[in-house]
Amino acid sequence: MRRSLTLLVMLSLALHMAAQVGLPRRDFAVGVSGGYALNKMSFNPTIKQDYHGGTTFGATLRYTCEKYFAAICALQVEVNYTQLGWKELIETSPNTYERDINYVQVPLLANVGFGRERGGAKVFIALGPQIGFAMSESEKRGGGEWDYVRPNNVVEQYDMKVENKFEYGLTGGLGMDVSTRSGHHFLIEGRYYYALSDIFHNSKKDPFERSANGTIIAKISYLFDVIRTK
Repeated sequence: MRRSLTLLVMLSLALHMAAQVGLPRRDFAVGVSGGYALNKMSFNPTIKQDYHGGTTFGATLRYTCEKYFAAICALQVEVNYTQLGWKELIETSPNTYERDINYVQVPLLANVGFGRERGGAKVFIALGPQIGFAMSESEKRGGGEWDYVRPNNVVEQYDMKVENKFEYGLTGGLGMDVSTRSGHHFLIEGRYYYALSDIFHNSKKDPFERSANGTIIAKISYLFDVIRTK
């Protein structure tokens, strides 16, 4: 009985000490972002590609909830409009082909920063899930008279529209946040998005087993504090 009581007291003290480590924050910032996205599709069977370039822009909400030792912890949600797709490398003919797919994307991120909260710079890591929805798409064909001669005979993609408009995946990256004492934040960030879902159906009877986005994103953002911890 005495041992159980001692263990209970020690556990209570440990929990109390752990609760005192984190310093609560109530900072809420909003803002806008813009950047450039380089995308390649992961196709199986393989289609040879170069990076497809497109713009991305949107709105950001960030809630900073705690400072834990040197780590500044926040939750971040974004709503972005991003141009993805693919650009084929066709070496057997002068044909060129590019597909633009315009998405609304919503990443939900855990943001952990190290450095100055205000009046200086901090580096941060942002990781989390992301969902998206394909709003529209368009094709660009060029290179004179069009043919369907390809090294691996994969040509089904040319006549296929996006079949799975909803997609989901994981995203994460590194960045730097330079802030002023008055609550303005200027961010630069590099991020990678890995889609777990396919844009085309992938059953045994379908032409592609895999057709998923993989995106490198470089972006800058401006946020300002709406609520600040005193």
